[in-house]
Amino acid sequence: MQKVVNITVAGLGGQGVLTVTDIIAEVMFRAGFDVKKSEVHGMSQRGGSVSSEVRYGKEVASPMVPEGESDFLIVMEPTQVEVNRHKLKAGGVLITTDDVPMDKLTNPKALNTMMLGALSKHLELADESWLAVIKERLPEKLHALNIEMFELGRNA
Repeated sequence: MQKVVNITVAGLGGQGVLTVTDIIAEVMFRAGFDVKKSEVHGMSQRGGSVSSEVRYGKEVASPMVPEGESDFLIVMEPTQVEVNRHKLKAGGVLITTDDVPMDKLTNPKALNTMMLGALSKHLELADESWLAVIKERLPEKLHALNIEMFELGRNA
């Protein structure tokens, strides 16, 4: 892969935005890609806007996604869609809570893994790659819930 893939994840503080990009970055690194990650915390401690970006490819020079160049924009809070839409390139993929089965979300803290599952179906990596990193990054007591939510998002 010569092209750099740009992913932006946005939401509110406490939704697990940074956890999602940590998982994406680790999965891509293990797949053999050069990976860079950046974070904008904003007012995260007060439920304010948070965004984080991951770039991966054969060689990535900068962690910052150029304006309007995100191949994927994942937005975990509906109020943040329009705030972040300018980051998505023409023809890019927008993933919002409308794209996942929110009625099956049994714990709001697992929304991030549901959204990660929705992203994963657009990327050419086996489920096992994602699940291995999810299990390593999250406490064991949360594995069953987060794996279920990942699979719901992936199958949505």
